[in-house]
Amino acid sequence: MIIERNTLPYVVFSEDPVLTGLQKITANQERIVFCVDEHGVLQGSLSDGDFRRWIVENPSAGLEVDCIAVANRAVRTASHTATPADLAVLMPHNVSHLPLVDARGHLRAIAVDRSDEMRIGRHHIGPAHPAFLIAEIGNNHNGSVDLAKRLVDLAQEAGADAVKFQLRDMKSLYRQSSGSSAGEDLGTQYTLDLLSRFSLDADDLFTVFDHCHHQGIDVLCTPWDIASAQSLVDYGLPALKIASADLTNHELLRDVASRGVPLIASTGMSREDEIRESAALLRAEGAAFALLHTQSTYPAPFKDVNLAYLDRLAEIGQCIVGYSGHERGYHVPIAAVARGARIIEKHFTVDTTMEGNDHTVSLLPDEFAKMVTRIREVEESIGGKSPRTVSPGEMMNRINLAKSLVAARPIAKGQVIGSDDVDVKSPGRGLQPNALPLLLGRTAPRDVAEGDFFYEGDLRDHAPRGRDFDFRRPWGLPVRYHDHEALIKDCTPDFLEFHFSYKDLEIDPDSVFSTPLDMGFTTHLPDLFAGDFLVDLASEDGAHWERSIAEVQRTIDITRSLTRWFKQEDEPIMVVTMGGFTKDRHIPAPQRARKYGRIAEALQRLDTDGVRIAAQTLPPYPWLMGGQQFHNLFLDPHDTADFAAQTGTKLCLDVSHTKLAANFLGIPFSEAVEALAPHTIHLHMVDATGVDGEGVQVGEGEVDFAALAEQLDRLSPEAGFIPEIWQGHVNDGAAFWTALERLEAWY
Repeated sequence: MIIERNTLPYVVFSEDPVLTGLQKITANQERIVFCVDEHGVLQGSLSDGDFRRWIVENPSAGLEVDCIAVANRAVRTASHTATPADLAVLMPHNVSHLPLVDARGHLRAIAVDRSDEMRIGRHHIGPAHPAFLIAEIGNNHNGSVDLAKRLVDLAQEAGADAVKFQLRDMKSLYRQSSGSSAGEDLGTQYTLDLLSRFSLDADDLFTVFDHCHHQGIDVLCTPWDIASAQSLVDYGLPALKIASADLTNHELLRDVASRGVPLIASTGMSREDEIRESAALLRAEGAAFALLHTQSTYPAPFKDVNLAYLDRLAEIGQCIVGYSGHERGYHVPIAAVARGARIIEKHFTVDTTMEGNDHTVSLLPDEFAKMVTRIREVEESIGGKSPRTVSPGEMMNRINLAKSLVAARPIAKGQVIGSDDVDVKSPGRGLQPNALPLLLGRTAPRDVAEGDFFYEGDLRDHAPRGRDFDFRRPWGLPVRYHDHEALIKDCTPDFLEFHFSYKDLEIDPDSVFSTPLDMGFTTHLPDLFAGDFLVDLASEDGAHWERSIAEVQRTIDITRSLTRWFKQEDEPIMVVTMGGFTKDRHIPAPQRARKYGRIAEALQRLDTDGVRIAAQTLPPYPWLMGGQQFHNLFLDPHDTADFAAQTGTKLCLDVSHTKLAANFLGIPFSEAVEALAPHTIHLHMVDATGVDGEGVQVGEGEVDFAALAEQLDRLSPEAGFIPEIWQGHVNDGAAFWTALERLEAWY
């Protein structure tokens, strides 16, 4: 059970339209909201079931009716001062959300019956959230407040979500007054000696806790006795940790369970029957708790870790499970996350040779940081159980490496396609070979030359075709030398955009064109050059930087040479991916300025007379050479706009790239467009999903093209555009025609 004190996601005003209530139910994913009056007094509850029953009884009613008219007014409540044990009694299995009110009926909190999720400080913990990573400082401060604060700072820098300490009241904890070790075994004497010298008292720990709050990192603490638990709760910690040694201490468990804060309990040194007994006790007390699988040997032998027990522990506890590791290294916690651990705890120190038995099994700051990075990578790689799709990177390789159905001989429009008419050849641009049964026996909807691919359109009776579209701004088509004539046979765009390959740069334009075309043109720098070379005008490598400048200049020269074959008044635009990518991870934001400076220096070296350079906005995870890399520049709209303003460089706003960047940065797409559009002279219109789903067909992703049209009309009304749909040129440009038909409604 969790107590949700932030009620905003659950609350609507009674007079709000029921549509607002339904929107909140969808947003909070809890299937319920609570209606309050203007003073915050609870009036009723509105669940999706309440709405379904109401709409069945009132089929002609509109969604403008007040929420309270649909709500259940006989809602069960409890006092906001009720203990977890009280709430456990008040919430039978059919009650998942219980509003907690004060004496005047004001909604103060909501008790949520949930065993697979809990909230600690700033963090939600559960299957849908990243693992909660705790740096266990414990007594590794060796009695120094200053060292404790330093460890806090280092843990935060390493990426820890929380730090954890320990608090003991020696007088109440040990059987001999003042923690005397006389007559104790050697191990106990050693432990008591360390504790007497290295423990911090409550006041000193609270000083460290204050520092944690100031630094913005959550702090937990293990109370080793009831007096310490009282002190920690009085201070206001967001959660308490129960040490393995106290899992069988039912008196302490009952006390902390009654405190109304989440609990994390380690299970080391306990038999399974003891774990079951303690878990049942915590459930009966109504506590929100998690169990950590622990091997309490220092260091723990790998053969004894037994991560498979995480599955059994989850069944026993019916709760969130995690792993507290005492083994050497940080690879086992990574594996634990892959096994389902939602909490990871590892000891943390600045020196593994310091006195104290925890230091030797602790991670140093750089080791903890590596563990955090690897855990986040593993979490990202785990994914979900949804049906498998082909990723953008795989799609590139599928096109390059897979096979397609191709015409074995010329096929005339209207001819029935037989088995002798079809062959299987590489590359994989067309229909996959498994589509052969669907193709055979169909009437060819077009003329197909020998060796041409069959496409999805050949399986349909009607496919989109080119026509003259009507837009408020110039529109064009992305083309190659070899297919531009076929794509414009049924339409007359305002311009063509030649997306060069490095091989295209070796072709003499005079061998491609015979007469000038009555339209304009733009060009696009090749994404890849011979020798797997990628242009990077931000490169710190001198040779790479010089070749990048040379390849951009060569493309500028080719662009200039094309002008004699086109009729346009303005200088042609050349779209350039400027570079600034890395292969392993994104660079910190402060390091971008130097790379932007390097690009500015490179641009000064170029002869751009007669050509307008447009720097393309970029996605966070570009797909280059069939694999994912990391873009750092022309990603953040604000530093991109600053670069454009400071250097006078114009932009090609790639809608898909910028939407992906906005998703990655966690900012509204409209904010990105507002910053970039004033510097934009060219547009790539295409949809996007997530942070790396680029090239999506217009209207099939996350971009609001109607809202985008309003912004672009206001901020860059003269900029022309092309539909930049992934593989849009295949099947006689069918994806381009679909995109243009959809865009015509807004632009």
